[in-house]
Amino acid sequence: MKKIFIAGVLFLLFFTPILASAAGLVPCGGPGEEACTITHFFTMLARIFNFIVYSIATPLAVIMLTIGAIMLLISAGNPNLAGMGKKILWASAVGLVLVFCSWLIINFILTALGYTGAWNVL
Repeated sequence: MKKIFIAGVLFLLFFTPILASAAGLVPCGGPGEEACTITHFFTMLARIFNFIVYSIATPLAVIMLTIGAIMLLISAGNPNLAGMGKKILWASAVGLVLVFCSWLIINFILTALGYTGAWNVL
């Protein structure tokens, strides 16, 4: 179990910077780019949100769902291993639902503040 967790952490540590460097988070202010405005701030927040949801949380949840399912399958009557597998499945499913419902929360807050633009653009 520890080896799988360590392998997942190493995967995220080595491949996350590669995915992040494909497009910068700040869309303005650099050499040859236009000056930053409030719109660019929301674009940066959207890029951070999309990076966290699609590049970190979703693959990690899929890995944890797989680990929990495998633990449940190989428990062979061991109640401790089956209980741990169920806890992992439940926690990763709830976490994935919370991550995807965060879009609703952010959209509600921005709408309540009066922002009418498209904040979640890639």
